[in-house]
Amino acid sequence: MSVLITRTTIADKNSGHNGKTKNVLIEHGRITAITDETPKADKIIEGEGSFLSTGWFDMRSNFRDPGLEYKEDLQSGRLAAQAGGFTDVLLMPETDPVIATKNEIRYLVATNHDNLVQIHPASAVTLGLKGDSFTDMVDLHHAGAKAFTEGETPIHNSDILLKTLQYLQPINGLLINRPEDYYLSLFGLMHEGHQSTLMGTKGIPSLAETLMVQRDLNLLRYAGGKIHFAKISAKGTVEAIREAKAEGLQVTCDVAAHQLCFTDEDLAGFDTNLKVSPPFRSEEDRLALIDGLLDGTIDAIVSSHEPHDIECKRLEFDLADPGIIGLQTVFSTAQRGIPQDVFLEKVTVGPRSILGIESPKIAEGETACLTLFSPETKWTFDEKTNRSKSENSPFFGLELEGKVLATFNNNQIYIAK
Repeated sequence: MSVLITRTTIADKNSGHNGKTKNVLIEHGRITAITDETPKADKIIEGEGSFLSTGWFDMRSNFRDPGLEYKEDLQSGRLAAQAGGFTDVLLMPETDPVIATKNEIRYLVATNHDNLVQIHPASAVTLGLKGDSFTDMVDLHHAGAKAFTEGETPIHNSDILLKTLQYLQPINGLLINRPEDYYLSLFGLMHEGHQSTLMGTKGIPSLAETLMVQRDLNLLRYAGGKIHFAKISAKGTVEAIREAKAEGLQVTCDVAAHQLCFTDEDLAGFDTNLKVSPPFRSEEDRLALIDGLLDGTIDAIVSSHEPHDIECKRLEFDLADPGIIGLQTVFSTAQRGIPQDVFLEKVTVGPRSILGIESPKIAEGETACLTLFSPETKWTFDEKTNRSKSENSPFFGLELEGKVLATFNNNQIYIAK
């Protein structure tokens, strides 16, 4: 099948066509023409006002398969990803059983053969995410694990983190940690501040995150290796990572798209769809995250896609599970506060560079790994457009600006209705 995208603006800094409005022909999964002419094609996508970038990569998704398929599965997760513009996702190991063996890694990788969205599995650091016995990280790496993490569970044991940094160095492996001190965050439900006091709710101080980041950076200085901090949320964390990068440490980090949109004041209504981990923090923290994206301190924007069934969310605020679905709303939400070129860097080159994966290119003869999007097109995120099995999103039922029009990868095509 051949597809012609007409009058789209190329948005790829590594392409000789960057910033130019062109007609792009895709045949049998490859870009065969980037031209001002209008070649024949089986399918034509009118691209006036649209932009074409390389395919987006999400560094933090949960598809709940195996074991928790009532929340999400590989098919529904992939549908949500491609509708959100993502051609690739890094899956967290928090399934049942936990992703911690070669067979489980191979199970996920084997599903990539005839699917648009390519799954890159992350393996657990410890068996069952229990924080004691190590997984066989070298074998898991050779089986296809792209990173090692305990997912939402921070690595509290300093010795475990230290040894993981050491074990991964011979294979140039990446350790991902979500930084949060257990005792400082214990029983906390939201950011510790004026708003938590008004609401009479136990808070989680920014220090809980920043303190663990500082600990991990000290261990990194001692052991060497590289570390990635997931879903950072605090100004102090941004500052600590900025200083560590200037020092030359191999450290990277990401931020969840929804952290750029909300603050703790938005929780006044106790909406459980706004209960996330780490929590939404102050406006000062939110602005510091944007500054971190602009100056390169923060390397990637992630969806932090965490599907939950209704029984986990339609509860009192203190009992509800944290997390929201995010794959389909990353673009609409993240583009509000940052320039388009910065957003694209954080969802294309940034994640792939962190994981050591070669970035695709927009050039004739290259494989078509592409995302077509319109920054100004409006759409409503509701039961008709949602592709996830779950509905736990603060954006559900709202009209959003910025829509993904099509996604191309692995000789597969998704075109939005």
